[in-house]
Amino acid sequence: MTPEAGAAFAKLVSDYLARSRNAAEFVGTSRTPDELVECFRELLPQNGLPLAEVVERVAHAILPDSTWLHHPHYLGHQVSAPLPAAIWMESVIGALNNSMTVFEMSPVATIIEAQVVRWMCDLAGYPAGAGGTLTSGGTEATFTALLAARAAALPHAWERGVGNEPPVIVCGEHAHYAVMRAAGQLGLGTRTTVTVPSREFRMDVIVLAQRLEELHRAGTRVMAVVATAGSTATGSFDDLEAIGNLCEQHGVWLHVDGAHGASALLSPAHLHRLRGIQRARSIAWDPHKMMLLPLSAGMLLMRDERDLEAAFTQRAPYIFHEGEEERTWDQGVRSFLCSRRADALKFWVALQRYGAGGIGALYEHLCDTTRVLYDSIEQRDDFESMHEPESNILCFRYVGSGALNDAQLDALNLEIRTQYNASGAGWITTTVLGQRRTLRATIMNPRTNAGHISAVLDGLSRLGRRMQTGEELDLEPQEA
Repeated sequence: MTPEAGAAFAKLVSDYLARSRNAAEFVGTSRTPDELVECFRELLPQNGLPLAEVVERVAHAILPDSTWLHHPHYLGHQVSAPLPAAIWMESVIGALNNSMTVFEMSPVATIIEAQVVRWMCDLAGYPAGAGGTLTSGGTEATFTALLAARAAALPHAWERGVGNEPPVIVCGEHAHYAVMRAAGQLGLGTRTTVTVPSREFRMDVIVLAQRLEELHRAGTRVMAVVATAGSTATGSFDDLEAIGNLCEQHGVWLHVDGAHGASALLSPAHLHRLRGIQRARSIAWDPHKMMLLPLSAGMLLMRDERDLEAAFTQRAPYIFHEGEEERTWDQGVRSFLCSRRADALKFWVALQRYGAGGIGALYEHLCDTTRVLYDSIEQRDDFESMHEPESNILCFRYVGSGALNDAQLDALNLEIRTQYNASGAGWITTTVLGQRRTLRATIMNPRTNAGHISAVLDGLSRLGRRMQTGEELDLEPQEA
């Protein structure tokens, strides 16, 4: 590949990053799935095209109808507007194409991954014997952690299965679906998941204590308790100190799903939300969320790395060579995946470029911007907040003039979200809290400021008012 070819793709990215600053640009596509299908309905190409034509098609057929996470009106899912240095490092990772299975296939990246994991273990307050591995995301990290917990509770499960009386997993009602999925994948069965109700969107520690005591008296083995640090619905943090106390009293494995919120370890202002995290035996963490790395860059930390290696007891002499010095560095023996990208490199580059302090400041900025959203809603009569934000996630509800009942508002809020996103003026998500349909904002873009927040709220309000009154309304994107 010539430098000119690389420059053509680099220009695509730099043009996108520049254009997506402009709030007057469209956030996402208004095309339906059927319309997009027609754009790409074609026979399998038999002969290649000139690179210039391929790049041109990417520019005109892919970028315009993609969701622009760098747009300041994007307040959608927990997917970041990634940091530029990490974006550019992706091309280096792809060019090297080193697989992170064994040391000999990725010598430098293996050492860098071990170093990055060690840095994060130090932040979590883990001892010298801690370790971990990068993952595709929080779902894989939680699955792997619970696989390790299964190995601790049922040492022979790998060969013999879990038997007729499998242990249970205890988690909060707002735990990520990855917990239930892992229960099914591990052969425990989803019915073995014991759900603890929440209080103010956090696991109710009093009820947890009761559940653990009841299970103990019934002779039911608890494989793990899963606490959440930064829940998907509201960004709330469970009381890790209190939950850690209970787990130690009962001799139970504590896993913390910190996929979203563990990055608070980098923030002096939010570090207190993770008090007690060092008591967990395992932590899921997604740097591709609040550390603003490109997908994918998940991570699993283990207080004792031997627990992680015990989770995988396979032998493969064609790749894992017993007795060799490199064997101690091989990531394949402690990872669910075999073929795995060297994502540690973009993690390392981001830390080199911005520093832990810089990334921590970005975390605080996203949370502060969410507080601006909350304060703005508190000053308005046409919206109501469902909770006070602990991080960068806020659920709120359009209530209009107050003339509609809850069921009508449920339908209206869902339709507001659908039409607003289709307009291209902005992008927001929705969820259900307390059986009520709400709008849900996740601030993942450092470009979003108070002016953009105001523009989004005004756009949602105008749309809600029009839907109630039938008045005509232009929702074209506007410069903030």
